[in-house]
Amino acid sequence: MREDLAVTSYATAQRPGDRDFQCDATAVCTGSDGTRSYALLDGVGDTPAVRSWARAAARRLARAAAGHGDAEVGLRAEYDHYAADPARTAGHDLPCAAAVVAVHVPGGLFSLAWSGDARAYLLLDGHLRLLTEDHNARRAYDGGDRNLITACLGEARSEEKTERLWGHPAIEYLRGPARPGPAGLGWLLLASDGAYEPHEDADHDLAGYLTGDPHTAAEGLVDDAVRRAHELHDPYADNATALVARITC
Repeated sequence: MREDLAVTSYATAQRPGDRDFQCDATAVCTGSDGTRSYALLDGVGDTPAVRSWARAAARRLARAAAGHGDAEVGLRAEYDHYAADPARTAGHDLPCAAAVVAVHVPGGLFSLAWSGDARAYLLLDGHLRLLTEDHNARRAYDGGDRNLITACLGEARSEEKTERLWGHPAIEYLRGPARPGPAGLGWLLLASDGAYEPHEDADHDLAGYLTGDPHTAAEGLVDDAVRRAHELHDPYADNATALVARITC
């Protein structure tokens, strides 16, 4: 991660794919000091209840991350909030979601945190870097099901139990410090699995979308994700959501 990043503009785009409901959600929150957070949730399931919960949870997460000025602290606060719900600890089947959140503090830290398989990418100097590591069964062992997520926002499992079961924490994060490098323009991309998997399966480089204005970039990425999913997956397309932000460094 680099600390010397400033966001100049951003946009989101969503497509429902072949699901009945759009259960991905995004939220952006800007604090009074200019701190800005970007949150993306990929809701587990396909119901109005999951859709409503994901939208509210994305707003909560964005506010928490901006308020704390740190992605990991904000995500952990929200994870603990849901994990403390007696209905969740009792094992009731309540909505949950893969989550990723990024925070930029003007003149300071750029941080990132995630739980689940929603991803963050950074494009700088022509090089696209995947910043996150998926929390799913494919990461846990060879041949694992990538659709089985092993951590998410909304579950009551402790950090220790997640580590014991799956070999990774429930929440992972990245922060600076700043590193010197050539100045220029770049992009931050947050994406649900419905947005990145079809491109990955087709061996198509996401960097090609990250040009021009953020709205066009986000729209093109999710449109083509749904199209490629129909070509590759028998044909089935998941909810596809992307949040893109232009940055200077």
